[in-house]
This record gives sequence, C-alpha cells and structure tokens, in this order.
Amino acid sequence: MSRISILPALLLLLLLQACSNNTNNRNPYLQEIGFRFEINLNLPLYSPLTTTGNAVYIGNNATGIRGVFVMNTGFDIFRAFEASCPNHAPNSCSTMRIEGQVARCDCEDYTYSLFTGQQLDRPDDGNRYFDMLEYRANRNGNLVILSN
Repeated sequence: MSRISILPALLLLLLLQACSNNTNNRNPYLQEIGFRFEINLNLPLYSPLTTTGNAVYIGNNATGIRGVFVMNTGFDIFRAFEASCPNHAPNSCSTMRIEGQVARCDCEDYTYSLFTGQQLDRPDDGNRYFDMLEYRANRNGNLVILSN
C-alpha cells in the first residue's frame, strides 16, 4: 500500500474514534431529556440577563428536569445548567436555588458556580462527584434559545 492510500484510512480511523460514544462521564442521577425554550430578553422577567453576572431560574415544566439556571457570563455568552443537584437523584430537596452567582443544593449544602457549572466544595472522600449538567444556550438577537 502506498503512503497516499494509507492517509485516508488513518483519517477515517481518527474520525471514527473521535465520534465514539464514551459514557464514562455521564451522570447516573440525571436523565438527559430533549427540550427547546426561548427567552425573550425584552420581557421584564428576563431583564436581569441583560447584565453580565446575573442569573435567572426558569422553572417551566418543559425545561430541563427541575428547571434551568441561565447565566450571562459576558460578551453575549450565556450558559444554561440543570437546576437539579447533579450529585443525587431528583427528590424533594434537589432543586437548587440561586445565591448570587452560585447555585446551592439544600440536600447536602453543595455549591456550584453558575459561570462554569463546577462544584465549589467537592469533598475529598474518594467518591465521584459531578458538576452541573449543561445545556446549549445560543443568543439570536433578543432571544436566548435553550436546548438539549
């Protein structure tokens, strides 16, 4: 086989490897569901999102598992995260609440950054802990479109 015919085969192999379905990082507590929700930034309910560093909770039944937190992280970049605590199955205390730029779970008092979704107080006990489940958030004019 010549070098020219090996190159496409190697590229195909790399492409197939990159597309593999690795489930090692999936959160066993939160089921990923499909949804689409539009936020109109002109509405008073969502006006806090016009300022960098502000977040809102969207508790619509058709949005996420327990709702979604949306954060304006600056430069027209929005991040959206599941409102159910990622470190246990949804239950009566698992819907987190916003405290400034942090989400807090009342079950274990865990806190998560609404800028990155990372757990801020991860225990050092050898157990595996998950960061917040992130959804897509794209701005189109005065709309922010959330989807999964």
